[in-house]
Amino acid sequence: MIKMQKQILLVDDEVKITQVLSAYLEKEGYQTIVAHDGKTTLELLQLHPISLILLDLMLPDIPGEKLCEQIRAQYRIPIIMLTAKSQEQDILDGLEVGADDYLTKPFSPRVVVAKVGAVLRRAESDELLSVPVSYRDGYLVIDFNNKTVLKEGTPIHLTPTEYQILRTLAKAPKRIFTREQLILFALGDDYDGYNRSIDTYIKSLRSKIEPDRHDPAFIVTVHGVGCQLQG
Repeated sequence: MIKMQKQILLVDDEVKITQVLSAYLEKEGYQTIVAHDGKTTLELLQLHPISLILLDLMLPDIPGEKLCEQIRAQYRIPIIMLTAKSQEQDILDGLEVGADDYLTKPFSPRVVVAKVGAVLRRAESDELLSVPVSYRDGYLVIDFNNKTVLKEGTPIHLTPTEYQILRTLAKAPKRIFTREQLILFALGDDYDGYNRSIDTYIKSLRSKIEPDRHDPAFIVTVHGVGCQLQG
């Protein structure tokens, strides 16, 4: 299927990598924009309606993790981090600062294209539900139509992946989801990351929506089974 004019921002200081990825992505119908450093990345985000960012963590001016945090402070654009670090904890650290997914180098350009499509589908798949859901007398409100989350009336900035996980939990309140079920229902059966990635996303969600993330009122762990959303 041809993807109509979605703009993908490629951020990598290796020119050859951006050239190859641009060629493969454009063949699939995407538009590509390239940045080789963090400063240019932030400038391009102000100029173009970017649909997704492929972000290398090794940049010449700003560490990729730091740049990811800066992007997350302003945008809900899906971010796939590109990393030469293959240790599980390094990848989980990257997810913790706001990435939606990751690819470890070296990678196949075809795998990159497939991953881009999968992450975009996750970010866009949402049914139009008629009314927002409210918890604790309006302390937390999830508006499925507008894909917004309010905490005490103030919008919360969630990454697309965090939103999909919260949306999945909210559509089946009090249902206990295992890690594997959350991956299937929220991230899709084409997600190939570590199961522990879900723990990182849940930790981040709690820091954003809970009155006290150390004593969760909404996303509650059922030890030995999984987690559930309580009202």
